[in-house]
Amino acid sequence: MASNPFKQSRSASTVSGPPSSVDYLADSIFRAVALACASLIILLIVYILWEIGGKAMPAIAEYGLDFVAGTTWDATREEFGVLPEIWGTLYSSLLALLIGGVFGVAIAIFLTQDFINTRLAAVFRTIVELLAAIPSVVYGLWGIYVLIPLLRPGSEWLHEHLGFIPLFGTDLSGPGLAPAALVLAIMILPTVAAISVDAFRRIPYKVKEAAYGMGTTRWEAILKVMLPTASSGVLAALVLGFGRALGETMALAMLIGNSNQINLSLFAPADTLASLLASNFPEAGRVEVQALMFAALVLLAITLLVNVLGLWIQQFTVRKFEGKK
Repeated sequence: MASNPFKQSRSASTVSGPPSSVDYLADSIFRAVALACASLIILLIVYILWEIGGKAMPAIAEYGLDFVAGTTWDATREEFGVLPEIWGTLYSSLLALLIGGVFGVAIAIFLTQDFINTRLAAVFRTIVELLAAIPSVVYGLWGIYVLIPLLRPGSEWLHEHLGFIPLFGTDLSGPGLAPAALVLAIMILPTVAAISVDAFRRIPYKVKEAAYGMGTTRWEAILKVMLPTASSGVLAALVLGFGRALGETMALAMLIGNSNQINLSLFAPADTLASLLASNFPEAGRVEVQALMFAALVLLAITLLVNVLGLWIQQFTVRKFEGKK
């Protein structure tokens, strides 16, 4: 007598069965742990803001908005303003994002759009990601001893022949904005490239095949189909790279010149909020420490605004190109 195959099928596996009490318990524990971890992150951020804000409160009460609009940092006269540092932070980070973003997305396209075979692409990706393992102080030393001498002849030529353009209004006598921005671009390159690669790889290959079926060329398929489809992931990579550039400290402290001025020239020395904090804290007195805490709050506010703006742009891009609400 033949055995019943349906009975064997029912007893062979319980994959299609309802969740057991153990499954419900495991799911509840996981949800509780995840909620606790998320709550701890929020509490940690609130604690950091509370500590920094408490130490900065005397400076906030003393200087108010004049601290953000002021251009003088003189601890002996107790005059503090961070407008040049805000300018240097945003200027250097935007330049780094422009350079590192373009190269990072280009690397992602090169590694994912069948320009080289898969094994060689994995090797190149590993090499790019290794850049993130180099300490920032090493980047700073490389910038001082290699990059600045390399840029100096070109900066002198640009200043001599195109000095009437504000971007080339000074020459590069030493540390300045250009070497700092280039080092920042190299430092954010692994972040932008790695996340952009993942964004391109999430796109089904049938999307590209459909583009080819519509008669597009290779570059039309990449630029008009693949890049817009991966735009949300690419924008996330750019926002993360920009955040990394805003908070970078040691390399900029060594390369940007630590000059309290506002200048459009790419070769002029400048300063950033992170560099100001790193350079002045070791010898700061009580009043200057309060002002530095105020500067740290300004840096946190800028970072928060950048992330909120980046999230809004990313959501807008998702709705526009991916049809999601």
